[in-house]
Amino acid sequence: MTQNAEHPTLNADARAAWDANADAWDERMQSEGNDFQRLLVGPAAERLLGVQPGQRLLDLACGNGVFSRHLARLGAQVVACDFSPAQIEHARARTLEHVDRVDYRVVDATDPAQLLALGEHAFDAVVCNMALMDMAEIGPLFNSVPRLLRPGGCFVFTLMHPCFNGSGMSFLAEWEDREGTPVTTLSVKISRYLTYPPARGLAINGQPVPHYYFHRPLHVLLGAAFAAGLVMDGIEEPAFTAAPPESRRLLSWDNYTEIPPVLACRFRPTPHR
Repeated sequence: MTQNAEHPTLNADARAAWDANADAWDERMQSEGNDFQRLLVGPAAERLLGVQPGQRLLDLACGNGVFSRHLARLGAQVVACDFSPAQIEHARARTLEHVDRVDYRVVDATDPAQLLALGEHAFDAVVCNMALMDMAEIGPLFNSVPRLLRPGGCFVFTLMHPCFNGSGMSFLAEWEDREGTPVTTLSVKISRYLTYPPARGLAINGQPVPHYYFHRPLHVLLGAAFAAGLVMDGIEEPAFTAAPPESRRLLSWDNYTEIPPVLACRFRPTPHR
């Protein structure tokens, strides 16, 4: 996969935004994560990884370390990386238990040299949670994965579901009087899917600056993995089962129980890789 000519500038802008938003992100995620992390992302990634005590795992784009700390509690040795120094500072500050099991580093997951410097064939699994849509380029990461994994290892990623939860999506609510009973039907409208330029948006309300989203349709996302010699052998599409009691917003993913906002996939290198 050829590198986008705009990649260096976009990547620098993305890093600057995540540094600027690090304090707000840490305040929102805290030590255990928000509803997305606790109810959808974390459980799906854990199931696909099948973590065993003593495994050495690489957690890329770890943010403030929510999932890294969880992996350490499961008994894994974790190298946790993010390209934002400010995020890594928060991750270290929040890691109060199993400190010897988590090694935090500042690493740009779009830079193959930085990735491979972590150690070739050094990891039982690589995981990247809710970050591919924030990366200006994904080819370097996908191409590096086979060289990072030990034999039998896997690569698991989660991200905003490209089909339902992206820059071209809008929430809809329709009300009708159904034979005397008021009924509200929730849906999503997709106005654009195949092509969408990099766009800025908000991950959380109140973050200081918007950050970039890089929408990729499924054939581009999965095609990058296939081109790198990776074969998919696991997939989940987690959705909320019911709105939490504290939810007060009608147009929130909490209330959409039939549409998955997250896609989770597991890949393994083909034998010749």
